[in-house]
Amino acid sequence: MIFLNTSDKDFNTQLARYTTRHAYTEDMEKTAAKIIQDVKTRGDEAILDCLKKYDNVVLKDASEFEVTPNEFKEGANTLNTSERRAVRAAIDSVYHFAREEIPDDWIYKPRIGVKLGERFTPMERVAIYIPGGTAPLVSTVIHTAMLAKAAGVKEVVAFSPPQADGSVNPYILGALRLSGVTECYRLGGAYAIAAAAYGTKTIRKVEKIVGPGNGWVTAAKKLVYGDVAIDMVAGPSEVMIIADKTARPKWVAADLLSQLEHGGGNLAILATPSADLIKQVEAEINIQVENLSRQKLLQEGLASGCILIQTQSVEEAGGVATSIAPEHVEIQCEDPEAVMEYVTAAGAVFLGHYTPEVVGDFMAGPSHVLPTAGSARYFSGLSAQSFFRRMSFVRYSDRALSRECPMIESIAKMEGLDAHKNSARIRLED
Repeated sequence: MIFLNTSDKDFNTQLARYTTRHAYTEDMEKTAAKIIQDVKTRGDEAILDCLKKYDNVVLKDASEFEVTPNEFKEGANTLNTSERRAVRAAIDSVYHFAREEIPDDWIYKPRIGVKLGERFTPMERVAIYIPGGTAPLVSTVIHTAMLAKAAGVKEVVAFSPPQADGSVNPYILGALRLSGVTECYRLGGAYAIAAAAYGTKTIRKVEKIVGPGNGWVTAAKKLVYGDVAIDMVAGPSEVMIIADKTARPKWVAADLLSQLEHGGGNLAILATPSADLIKQVEAEINIQVENLSRQKLLQEGLASGCILIQTQSVEEAGGVATSIAPEHVEIQCEDPEAVMEYVTAAGAVFLGHYTPEVVGDFMAGPSHVLPTAGSARYFSGLSAQSFFRRMSFVRYSDRALSRECPMIESIAKMEGLDAHKNSARIRLED
């Protein structure tokens, strides 16, 4: 564990040493670029080679990329009654929250003869990327697919890396089927992103790619941006807990450890003015970690990604949170809403002692696909609105154009654009 104090003169330098992170390395980006170019050039053949090279999976031809209806059915049958109930409950929560986010068309009449407004139409075909690494992220299926479904996207297609036997994790397939997704490809990494972005003979391209992934996936998403839309460039996950003396050390420790068990450079940070709480949380972490299964990932995380910060006040802790702009902020304080006023940049905020970040991961409603590594300062999390096209519209009457034509001509003259000037003036000369 790493111990810091905001009263130290070099606190900001020390904090930046641990919290300044990149979603991927330069080598990852170079590798992703080569893979993307290969897929663009050779299509299905390149994907078959990537499956063999990166996932040690050999398929006879491109017809085996797509998951079959029978595999979907078998995946759904893998879920027992309680698992199915939990997935359906999460689907319901996320879908209904997403429906509340749906934007409405609107019209505005600012001047006589002028009508302005915006129209929102859902995208036609989007891809959701579901990681298949150290954990089958059933929740990511729900927190991507149901937003697109709520928005009215007609075609939601999933990409998920194959297991050693070439199959997609059955829990992921079960969640996809319950979410209404019937098109899924056993492809992962940068080659899956390239296939989604550019298409091949067997895979139709999409309009947007969403969902988390490893460094190669993230680098690939950034590289294809512009040819296709993406949600964000996100790296390893992170949680920051702001706590006061009312926080329970056991609960704080449990929440920090829940973040670290993901592995992969995740951060778990506690900021509190209570020195006693820091000592108690440290002790609790050492007790609880012994009873958890992912020992290697947890021990690595505790050594390099668990930061315990003593602040002068919870208000100062809120300022520290804003400077970090973490993916998740928990506020375990007597008056969490008041403390939240000091946090102005975060992916999502969890208020109160009974709101651990894991409720956001699985059940609460807002998507858990959120900005990381400080990008919450300029990106927001995935939402139903992410799957809409926004189109402004304008209508002028003849009188409105006549009234404003002199201003149009004046600006056109300043810019040296005679044809622009003529485009407005010609309508008033007939």
